[in-house]
Amino acid sequence: MASVRDVVDQVRRGHLQVGQARSVVNTMAMRQNNWTLGAFCESYCRIVTGHHTLEDRSVFPYLRRREPGLAPVLDRLEEEHEVIADVLDRLDRALVALVDEEGYGQGALDALEELGRSVDLLTDTLLSHLSYEERELVGPLARHGFG
Repeated sequence: MASVRDVVDQVRRGHLQVGQARSVVNTMAMRQNNWTLGAFCESYCRIVTGHHTLEDRSVFPYLRRREPGLAPVLDRLEEEHEVIADVLDRLDRALVALVDEEGYGQGALDALEELGRSVDLLTDTLLSHLSYEERELVGPLARHGFG
């Protein structure tokens, strides 16, 4: 996320052109060197969604049965999963809006600003969520062999 944020900021400040930014993002991909910013973000978003789905459908129900006292923690994490899904949707819409705008007119600048805000929101939301999850679930997950 820090790397994506830096690339977006460089484009915003005029230090990188969109094509150059795409080249930088392409080098971030571990498996495919031809990813675009949208594909990179889409892949990341898919991983987050898959991770949360696995937790909601398997890990959290298991922990609820084994450690009923974790219910408030698990409730909060599940609620945060819904919030994060909304934030991911916002990021996706911002990427689409940026692609829809051609050139360097005001519409493109506005779309780029919205993309930056969406990346900021996703970063803040995910880091807060992951910090809480790790703090509260490291012990229980280890006790039940998820570590």
